[in-house]
Amino acid sequence: MTTQLEIAMHRPGARAWLTLIRAETKMVVRDTAGLLVPIGLPLLILVMNGLGTSTQELPGLDGLTAFDVYVIPIVIAIVVATIGVVNMPSFLAYYRRGGVLRRLAVTPANPAMVLAAQVVTSIAQTTVGIVLALTVALLAFDAHPPRNPGMALGVVVLAALAMYAIGLLIAAIAPTGNAAVAIGLVLFFGMGATGGMFGPVVNLPDVVARVGEVLPFGAVTAAVGDAWAGQTPEPLHLISLVAAIVISGLGAARFFRWE
Repeated sequence: MTTQLEIAMHRPGARAWLTLIRAETKMVVRDTAGLLVPIGLPLLILVMNGLGTSTQELPGLDGLTAFDVYVIPIVIAIVVATIGVVNMPSFLAYYRRGGVLRRLAVTPANPAMVLAAQVVTSIAQTTVGIVLALTVALLAFDAHPPRNPGMALGVVVLAALAMYAIGLLIAAIAPTGNAAVAIGLVLFFGMGATGGMFGPVVNLPDVVARVGEVLPFGAVTAAVGDAWAGQTPEPLHLISLVAAIVISGLGAARFFRWE
């Protein structure tokens, strides 16, 4: 008489998802540099510019200042970029290098769940960083809220998707966690330098400024600045963000390895 042992396989439920998200959140909290840099660096730049930027109202912008339409968008771009381009790929690359994704592949907890949990954690961290920066800007430097809040929120969401897609592409091609951090930092500072992070774009050579304008960082700062002023962002900036999502997303899907 032969006894057959049947094992029922079930898809992970809501409890499994919440457990995985909590675990990812704990990993981010324990990574001191990865937690503080996306929040501390933007705040430092915000305060430095807030103390030195003129509070004179810009003509034709209904009381808005340079701090509102230039500094705040750059700070938002820094928060989104550091989390999406530097933090996220480093975690995923370390997981692959350590065999975490390979082990999950033979369990009901599909490795794709790790990607989803990391994105959810990144969204939460991004939200905290932006809300904290805006709170300091409004309370300490009398900044003005965006004239078009809906448009500003839409641009920030689009920017986050673009940066997360770039981060997934980095995680796909980086062989190790250290390599992911290095690639992410090079891209972050490269995009930031041409997108206004270290000074007004008008001070850059014309060719460099034009290139920076279509890169995600420059596109984010320009589009958020337009939304803050109550204007419609230029199609070029929105198209560049959508292109970053599509190209990076397809590249990540093509080259991402679970082990």
